[in-house]
Amino acid sequence: MMKIPKQEYTTEFRELAVKRHKEVGSISGVAKELGLVEQTLRNWVKAAEAGKLNGPGTKPITPEQMELSRLRAENIRLKRECEILKSDGVLRERNSVKSREHLYPA
Repeated sequence: MMKIPKQEYTTEFRELAVKRHKEVGSISGVAKELGLVEQTLRNWVKAAEAGKLNGPGTKPITPEQMELSRLRAENIRLKRECEILKSDGVLRERNSVKSREHLYPA
């Protein structure tokens, strides 16, 4: 079994997620929006309420890691949007004009 590497998030991303939760009020909605596990966001909210979101245990993260985290969240969001469009029939293949000619002969 392959071990999944632990995801690291920037302090700014954590603060953004907690702020978004305060605006929306739904942990599950914000977690899905940002591509997070609900429990991770719940832990951040509790830590922020206790004033320990930026505690001494946080590691410094490079700008590249921050960009990677942002891009992963955006990728997840876009994949979900695409799934919704597919399920609504917006992106389904439609019959071409040639295949409909048999329905309406000239």
